[in-house]
Amino acid sequence: MLHCVTERQAREVLAALTDRMAEVGLQLHPAKTRIVYCQDGDRQRAFGYTAFTFLGYTFRARKNRSRHGNLFLSFDPAVSKDALKKMGREVRSWHLHTRSELSFHELARRINPVVAGWINYYGRFRPWELHPFLTRINTYLVRWIRQKYKRLAAKRKAIVKMQEIAQRYPRMFAHWRCTTAVVSI
Repeated sequence: MLHCVTERQAREVLAALTDRMAEVGLQLHPAKTRIVYCQDGDRQRAFGYTAFTFLGYTFRARKNRSRHGNLFLSFDPAVSKDALKKMGREVRSWHLHTRSELSFHELARRINPVVAGWINYYGRFRPWELHPFLTRINTYLVRWIRQKYKRLAAKRKAIVKMQEIAQRYPRMFAHWRCTTAVVSI
């Protein structure tokens, strides 16, 4: 990823980089190499590409709020849709609702390192964009409760039980510190 001030400068750098790579017998991947216009509130212009994904983050123009409460447009990173899909597939592959032999603490011990890693990496920029994904993990935990404890098979009872546990042990699961104080489903 290179940042240039003007489009002309970007084209010159791309040409020089292409030449240098050819000198050493390498080639830039055409689908992964392109000039992207970093559009924000100060620079409004039509351009072919105005967003890109790099290392699991999508960089694009996003609304932000200043210290004084004013809305403005800036070019910022946030977790990409592909990264969210990959994390969702990973959580589904755990089949939490079938792991009724585990206790709540054992379940937390198994998933916390992975979930904490995602939160630490993708939560660095615009962490609120992870909230729908993290609340989906809570939904899987409710399914686990319903499967493990037959007296809590009713969804409402399972939700109430999980909220009770989350209030009593707010740090049991790594994602509970990022969701609301009372776990919501």
